[in-house]
Amino acid sequence: MSKKAMGVGKVKYKRIEDLPGVGPATAKKLRELGFSTVESIAMASVKELAQAGIGEKRAEEIINAARSAIALTFVKAEELLKMQQSVERLTTGSKALDNLLGGGLETQTITEFYGEFGSGKSQICMQLCVNVQLPKERGGLEGGALYIDTEHTFRTERVIQMAKHVGLDPKEVVQNIIYAEAFTSDHQMFLLDHADEVIKENNVRLIIIDSLTAHFRSEYVGRESLAERQQKLSRHLHKLIRLARAFNAVAVVTNQVMAKPDVFYGNAVAPVGGHILAHTSHTRIYLRKGKGNIRIARLVSSPYLPEGEAVFKITGNGIEDVSEGEVKRR
Repeated sequence: MSKKAMGVGKVKYKRIEDLPGVGPATAKKLRELGFSTVESIAMASVKELAQAGIGEKRAEEIINAARSAIALTFVKAEELLKMQQSVERLTTGSKALDNLLGGGLETQTITEFYGEFGSGKSQICMQLCVNVQLPKERGGLEGGALYIDTEHTFRTERVIQMAKHVGLDPKEVVQNIIYAEAFTSDHQMFLLDHADEVIKENNVRLIIIDSLTAHFRSEYVGRESLAERQQKLSRHLHKLIRLARAFNAVAVVTNQVMAKPDVFYGNAVAPVGGHILAHTSHTRIYLRKGKGNIRIARLVSSPYLPEGEAVFKITGNGIEDVSEGEVKRR
């Protein structure tokens, strides 16, 4: 493997103004479009950058300069294996659920939780906001969380309960959670498009969108708007995966379900979002209710993990494992 491919001897650009051809005026326009870091420009397309009014040729030159500063190149599978060792895992708070996921939620990928109302999607998200701040030896990532809320389900008082249970200072925990409420699908996309600088400044290691599809589902109704909805959703998801990879962060999305009236036996619900979301989500987990506070998580899709189920419970302390007796009663 060449030194160039490994990133040795590359020119380092700390700010976007340091890139050749990017002056103060251009930098301002790029930031308005959501390109606040060299990493975000390196992963952008020419058409996206050209919206700053700089022309496609100049946009291509700026992108190439950004890409020359970071490792974006062909590698052998052997080198890829070494690079994948930088992938870290975040605990859910339940050993059973962690084992189902191969040790926890992976960084640099999108994990999707979908299920009916009350299945525990938002509870898991809030627990992850706490767990990401744990030391690495306890399954955390020693970083902050970015929470984009589309259904007004985030509750600070619930996070404080969970933080106390794991022995963290509640004041510090809530200080390290960056929250934003999205009121429309365009607003939701705008927030993520402008998240680069926030993530970098606050050492964010967890990005959550809860729920990913709520606004898209309500705003784009009917077959005539399906193509536009899926196109925007695809762009939104690709921005999310870019951020997760650029900052070695865990990306989590929750998703609603829709009924399948033609199914009389078995699972009569399906996740919203169609093939676009199915292909982009690295890991898909279906959540359903058990008896009382017990929940069942089924691993539906993963590139390397087998399908399976795990049982956990939601208590006043947060996400916890269940005893053998509780499993039998479910």
